[in-house]
Amino acid sequence: MEINIDKRSGFCFGVVNAIKVAEEELERYGSLYCLGDIVHNHKEVERLKEKGLIIIDHHDFKKLFNTRVLIRAHGEPPETYRIARENQINLIDASCPVVLKLQNKIKKGYEEIREVDGQLVIFGKEGHAEVNGLTGQTGNNALVVGSGFENLDEIDFSKPITLFSQTTQNKEQYEDLIKQIKERMMQKNCNPDDNLRVSRSICGQVSNRGPHLAKFAKEHDIIIFVSGKKSSNGKYLFDICKQSNPDSYFVSETEELQKDWFSNIKRVGICGATSTPMWLMEEIAAKIKNYS
Repeated sequence: MEINIDKRSGFCFGVVNAIKVAEEELERYGSLYCLGDIVHNHKEVERLKEKGLIIIDHHDFKKLFNTRVLIRAHGEPPETYRIARENQINLIDASCPVVLKLQNKIKKGYEEIREVDGQLVIFGKEGHAEVNGLTGQTGNNALVVGSGFENLDEIDFSKPITLFSQTTQNKEQYEDLIKQIKERMMQKNCNPDDNLRVSRSICGQVSNRGPHLAKFAKEHDIIIFVSGKKSSNGKYLFDICKQSNPDSYFVSETEELQKDWFSNIKRVGICGATSTPMWLMEEIAAKIKNYS
């Protein structure tokens, strides 16, 4: 049985940087607070906890004083920085540069659209850490539309709209949303050519993995997709694998593998999300090898 790990899977630049910063701080000080899970993969979080990483939520954060706290790649809203200043907290900012750039664009876009009594809309997962940081740039006045477009009717299509996307969203779904917004604006006699501004804000490292994984999935008899269950990016990329190869399975750890999946299988492909550590995919490969 041939087992191949996709070389382009695993941590994106933002996550690599955040974990590198965390490990350097832990080596220097022995412990470090982190505001939320540093990555949406519980196995990697457990590994870093053993090194001294302490995961806290925003409620815990407000009670801290004179200490060091890591901001993960997802970024944070302005409120977090304000609390840090008041509580004399030293923020170790590992926000992804792509996310920071998007935050600045949204802040500017909100100021501009507000001048014409318009709306700022973000395509993303409501409550997601990155989305919280993005909506925070608007004083939480942005409208978040999820992948199911369930709250699309909350938009006033008779007014100007500025549209952004969470960096890890599905590119095809975003294009579909843009199309639907244009159609509804025209129904309200609001010309989208004049009144709709669209930012192509999905991260290239995320969107470019889709076509690659579709090809990778077709080249193997079975796909083992490794990801944390909280990862939005993981769910998106797994769906691509499943569409290309029905014999695709989503696992978060070696214990979830089932030996009978690999009966009469010649080629196994292992891949993962931008939040999946390479060491975990290698562990998965080692266990599968024992089945042959």
